Amino acid sequence: MTDFENAVCVMKERFGRDYQFALSTCVDNIPSSRFVDTYFDGESFYIVTYRLSRKAAEIAANLNVSLCSRQMNAFSGKAHIIGHPLDPENVEIRSELIKVFEPWYFKHNNEADENMCYIRINPTAGFFHQDGTGYQINFTEKTVRAFPFTFDMLLTEE
Repeated sequence: MTDFENAVCVMKERFGRDYQFALSTCVDNIPSSRFVDTYFDGESFYIVTYRLSRKAAEIAANLNVSLCSRQMNAFSGKAHIIGHPLDPENVEIRSELIKVFEPWYFKHNNEADENMCYIRINPTAGFFHQDGTGYQINFTEKTVRAFPFTFDMLLTEE
C-alpha cells in the first residue's frame, strides 16, 4: 500500500461516518459558509440536501468548495450535484447514506420531493490529523506528506 493509499484509509476511518464540516462556497467573489453533515466513502464526500437551497445554487454557479471542521481538518475540491436519491445511478450511495445518516435521514428528507438531491465533493487537496499524525494530502497528484501533529487547540462552544 502506498503512503497516499494509507492516508485515504485513515481518512475513511475518520470521516466514513456522519461528520460535520463547514461547507464554504463562493459566488461573485462572495464567500458563504454553513455546517453540513458529510460522509466520506474513500473517494468523495457526500451531502444530502435540497436542489433549491442556497448551497446547491452556489455550487451550480461555481464548483469550487472547501470543507473545514472545528478540529482543523480542511479540504478543497470540486462539488457536483449528482441528482435525486432515487436516480438509478445513485442506488449504491443512497444505501450507504441511509445507513450513515440513519438517525435523521428520513426524518429530515422527503424522497418524494423531486428537489431532494445529493452533492458529491471530489477533494483535490487537504489537511487532516489522526492519532498524533498530520497529513497534507494532494488528491490530484496522489501524494501525501505525513508528520507529527498534536491538536492542542482549545475549542469553545461558540
